Parts: sequence; C-alpha cells; structure tokens
Amino acid sequence: MIWLVRHPQVALHWQNRCYGVSDMGLSREGARFAKQLVSDLVGLSPDVIVHSDMRRTRHIAEQVASSLSIKASADSRWRERDFGSWEGRSWDAIYRETGNAMDGMLDNPDGFRPGGGETTTELVARVLSAWRELPTEKTVAVITHGGPIAAILANQNNAPLRSLPDYIPALNSVSRL
Repeated sequence: MIWLVRHPQVALHWQNRCYGVSDMGLSREGARFAKQLVSDLVGLSPDVIVHSDMRRTRHIAEQVASSLSIKASADSRWRERDFGSWEGRSWDAIYRETGNAMDGMLDNPDGFRPGGGETTTELVARVLSAWRELPTEKTVAVITHGGPIAAILANQNNAPLRSLPDYIPALNSVSRL
C-alpha cells in the first residue's frame, strides 16, 4: 500500500506565488495541520517514508519516522515542478506578463517550459521514475507536492496529461493507492 501525502499550507509570504522548487517552510496554520498529519501518518504505520527533500515535506517525514523509529529518505524526484524564472513571482504578475502562455503546460506538455523550467512531460517522467522504485511489498508514505501526486493519480487512471489539474489533491491530503 502506498500513501501519497500533500504537504500543508506554506508560509504566508509564498501563498499566491509560484513556488515549485523554492524551499520555504509552513505557515503557522500549516504547522498546526502538520501536527495532525504526523499523528494520522503514525497511525497508518508505514514501513517506509520518502519525502521530496524540501522543508515543507521533510519536517513531516522526519517526525513520523522518529515516532516509528525508522528512517525517512529524501528523494528529489518527488519535488514539485521546476518553474524556472517564474519561481517566487506572483501568479497574477506571471499572467500579466505572459497572458495565457501558462496554458502551454497542458497544451504543449512536451515543449512548454514555464519560466524556462521543466516541461509537464519531464515532471511526469521524473515522478514515475521515483514511483516505480518504491517497494511494493511494504507500506510506504510519500510526503510530496500537488504536481507529483497529480502525475501519479492521472497515470494510475490512464488519464491524458491535459487532465493533470483535475488530480491535484488538497493541501494536507492523504491519497491511498
């Protein structure tokens, strides 16, 4: 069994901003949700804990691992999409500058690089590579981000890349596969 866990709310300064691979912590509210998330995950008793190596996932993974007396492993393939020069900018500013160019993430998944970053196809290939290496005979918790979880869920449902936004889970969510 595999549990895909999306991190809680990020620091207030980063909300409504593009923050794919930017490494920030959680907001106060996010930290409160993280405590409940840690408790919930400890109750699921995973044998293996993997996280994206970003602060917003590492803290949760390490607390769960400590509670269960196991080790959490970092794997950068579980990071969010790299948005290149869009990182840290507000979504409104990006839209004002580029118009609907960001639709290219879905309309041109093989070629459009938001801010010069990662294409949708590259994101999905990276995440599927990490997914295929997870142990299948153990219970695994992966603490990660919306994009990687959407990539896995869409793939599991044989959905087209264009439908990835439909598979982005809510913050603090736990998806069972």
